[in-house]
Amino acid sequence: MNRIAVPAATCSAHAGHGHPTRWLRRARPLLGTLVEVGLDAAGFEAVDDGAATDASQAAFAVKAFEATYAVHAFEAAFAAVTAVQACLSRFEPGSDIGRFNAAAAGTCLDVQPDTVVVLRLAQQLFDDTGGGFDVAQGSGRWSLCGHALVKHDAGTRIDLGGIGKGHAVDRAVAALCASGARHGWVNAGGDLRVFGAAELPLKLRDERSGGVTDFGWLHDGAFATSCFDAPGHARLARPAPGHANGSAPSHASVQAPTCMLADALTKIVALSGNAMHPLLARHGAQAWLHPHAHRLAA
Repeated sequence: MNRIAVPAATCSAHAGHGHPTRWLRRARPLLGTLVEVGLDAAGFEAVDDGAATDASQAAFAVKAFEATYAVHAFEAAFAAVTAVQACLSRFEPGSDIGRFNAAAAGTCLDVQPDTVVVLRLAQQLFDDTGGGFDVAQGSGRWSLCGHALVKHDAGTRIDLGGIGKGHAVDRAVAALCASGARHGWVNAGGDLRVFGAAELPLKLRDERSGGVTDFGWLHDGAFATSCFDAPGHARLARPAPGHANGSAPSHASVQAPTCMLADALTKIVALSGNAMHPLLARHGAQAWLHPHAHRLAA
């Protein structure tokens, strides 16, 4: 089996290399899906302040430390996702993307750092694919200069969708780590990232015949699968013949160092029909094109 994957919601987590674990999970509806955060309550970096006088007091202090920091870590992770949603959601009129889509041609908007990070990658991938990866989906032109987002055509509409969701997962993982968590994962409706010693199994669901199949494991990385053959799923600016938006279904999975990259690269793999696309190696990623309609069983 490939050591790659990760739908935390469908499996029992474990930690590799002999690390003890006591997994805690919390979930909230965000990003138009259910965002699950998992962490090892025993995996925080505790500091011995010398206050405990015996073993029982020390054990109690450790338990209290873990409980307190686990709560803080969960809150920090969900706050990070909420902040990204507030910047990137096209459904929120006050978000950077909501304001941009409603603006007139020639408008220059000052946008938040999260928006800048995602748009920079979107612009890079647009250039690298000759316009194939297009978060405006052919609706018009836009440009980014520093923190200034410029709308060049009245009809331009940006949808950061999956790539924005991937960034939210990355931000949540960063928040967990900053809060002291050493092992865990974040799963946002199939955009998945695992860190530390956690290892989680991946199962793919066959949307035609039903059932799930084992696919692999993921340790310290990100994984995403995108569907391009059903209404409401991701669309591409220029699909390859017989692939996305064409006559044949295309489900692409990508493992990458970050969730934002993994999600974005699924679109490029489906666009090209090439699971060995050169951009994968450039970004330290690998990909799979599924012959049938498979999605993460999250």
